[in-house]
Order: sequence, then structure tokens, then C-alpha cells
Amino acid sequence: MLRLRIRRTTWPRPALIVTDTPRPDCPQCEGDGGTARHYGHPETGEYDGTDWEPCTCWDETRRWVLLPLPRRTPPGGYSDEPPF
Repeated sequence: MLRLRIRRTTWPRPALIVTDTPRPDCPQCEGDGGTARHYGHPETGEYDGTDWEPCTCWDETRRWVLLPLPRRTPPGGYSDEPPF
């Protein structure tokens, strides 16, 4: 079952998109959409980064563009870039 929401994205260009959301009652990710796994440097043991492991309760690549937005607002405040 899809749980859709509207979001604003900036890559590859600004747009309003409809995207799937994680299942709020998922026992694995508890609605976060995945789990963060922190890891350390193998020799020193100090923090070296975080890996994000997406959960199977949603597909973060499932998205549809609703409306492309202008890349930036020109100095005059108006844009002739489609669709505006």
C-alpha cells in the first residue's frame, strides 16, 4: 500500500514531487525508513562515519514529479522559466 506525501526536492532540479513514505508501524525501522549504523576507523576505533540502511517497508526511489520549479529567482523577482 502506498503512503504518499508531497515534498520539495532540489536535485536534479527544483520540483514538487509525490513520494512514498515509510510504514509508521514498521517493527524494523519504527517509521524512520531505515536504520543508521555508525562505524569506527579499523585501526584507531574513532568515529569514521555513518551508513544508512533503508528499510524494506518503503522504496525511496519511488517518486513522481508534480511540478517543476524555477532554478532560482532572478534579481527582478520574476522568472520566465517554464512552467511560470
